Amino acid sequence: MRSRVLLLAFVLAPLAAYAAESTATPPQQPAPLTSPEERAALHNSPDWALIAPHLPDPKTASPADLEMAGDVLRARRFPEDALDYYGYALQRGGDVSKLLNKMGIVRLELRQVDIAHAMFLRTVRAHKKDASAWNNLGVTDYAMQDYRGAIDAYRHAIKIDRNSAVFHSNLGLAYFEKGDAEEARTEFSRALQIDPSIMSGADGGGTTAHILGAHNYPGMCLEMAKLFAREHDVDRMLFWLGKGTDAGLDLRSAIHDDTVLAAYAKDPRITLLIANEAQLHARSVASAKPPSLGTSTSH
Repeated sequence: MRSRVLLLAFVLAPLAAYAAESTATPPQQPAPLTSPEERAALHNSPDWALIAPHLPDPKTASPADLEMAGDVLRARRFPEDALDYYGYALQRGGDVSKLLNKMGIVRLELRQVDIAHAMFLRTVRAHKKDASAWNNLGVTDYAMQDYRGAIDAYRHAIKIDRNSAVFHSNLGLAYFEKGDAEEARTEFSRALQIDPSIMSGADGGGTTAHILGAHNYPGMCLEMAKLFAREHDVDRMLFWLGKGTDAGLDLRSAIHDDTVLAAYAKDPRITLLIANEAQLHARSVASAKPPSLGTSTSH
């Protein structure tokens, strides 16, 4: 059965700021995520009225029931309550590795990367064979721009599970951000061999974090296009070149600088993309022109 993943699609700029936003909070004593007033307002919502009567008693319920309650609360966007119930499950003897991983994912979703990092680190130290936790630890390293640390963590995950497209895809992005385009393309290729839809963003909501974007998104699109050009998959090459140009890629230079892409320079679809890019650039320059001399901007 294919594992579910938490998609972090093109959110790397916000992710890079997670640590800065939460460094004042020690991992072992996190501050409340919302004010008492905000949490009270959430608890007055219709969704809470449907959920609350069915929540298990933290003092008597089984760890499995408490964990399931945490899953429901997370899915219904009650993160503090989800963390509470995962904590209750821990207190009742639940699976420490599994619960810390879930708590770390909630923290990651809430942009509390330093806290998430601490939880994933505790998990892999206690359970060195937890591939998802190693992957998630890599995601937090990546978010804090520690690409060497991310690569090491993803490699640990792949050593445990070589057949995870998510792990290879994430490793490819870490290599890309570190400046190793060749290794990045190798890992993207491995990911696509395992799951051709890995970059589509079709799944979500699980506990294995999958990053789909990059800080240099146009550059990532170019590397994906190069990968498909080398495999003679023209349709997907054009798809990624189109996404790249939409994000600001200088397609004319990219085609000129790569021998494989250069073979497609006269393809009508490529020339059309370049022409559309030129038109968009001309419009943006025209709209950014300052008023000419002697023209008043006031009325």
